[in-house]
Amino acid sequence: MKTIGTLFTLLSLSTNVAAFAPATVSQRSSSALLSTVDDKTEVREYFNTEGFNRWNKIYSESDDVNSVQMDIRTGHGQTIQKILNWIAADGDIAGKTVCDCGCGVGSLAIPLAQMGAKLSASDISDSMANEAARRAKELGIENADFYTSDLESVTGKYDTVTCVDVAIHYPTEKMSEMVTHLCSLADERVIISFAPKTWYYVFLKKVGELFPGPSKTTRAYLHEEEAVRAALTKAGFKVEREEMTATNFYFSRLLEAKRV
Repeated sequence: MKTIGTLFTLLSLSTNVAAFAPATVSQRSSSALLSTVDDKTEVREYFNTEGFNRWNKIYSESDDVNSVQMDIRTGHGQTIQKILNWIAADGDIAGKTVCDCGCGVGSLAIPLAQMGAKLSASDISDSMANEAARRAKELGIENADFYTSDLESVTGKYDTVTCVDVAIHYPTEKMSEMVTHLCSLADERVIISFAPKTWYYVFLKKVGELFPGPSKTTRAYLHEEEAVRAALTKAGFKVEREEMTATNFYFSRLLEAKRV
């Protein structure tokens, strides 16, 4: 049953309702001609319009979601909770600086701020960053700054850098650069999640691409865990903790790496 459920997951990806939507057949045929800038433009436009409406609803407490969206909410929530559990177990986040790259609507940044961290959170989408700021203000949070920026443009130095479910938008050849940049911002720790590239997920993704949905989505990229770990090691970090979250409609590999 799990295999059937996961197969249905990847089929559903192309309908733009699952966590990681793959490219349509027409998108794949021209993908080789598109640059990383095109990816960023596509992601920015999607999450400022249709994507924002969809994911803002998923990452909320709204009852106006279907069973697939609820499953995605559950999976994403599990990943966020695993990070919060790690940080709570360390008991040292209060007063520390944290940079959350690709913060979305603040699912991770807001609870970290509530734990006493000094948050700098960015997202490539104005709509997402503004919604995160609105939610934080509604909760009376004053120790978090939300702004619009693509990941490569984020600067500064922070005790901890987090980047959750963002790597899905980065081509394989840009993954190492992304990880290197995240590490350059972190003095102590980097926490990153990504969709792992295994034969099983690659197969399911290809099956999903045979059933493109009618609405436009962003391209999705799976990444080999060995490549992510190698990039962390090269930047002077060592993986200390790891988790895997896999529900019917969401899968994400989570790594915490600390500076050696």
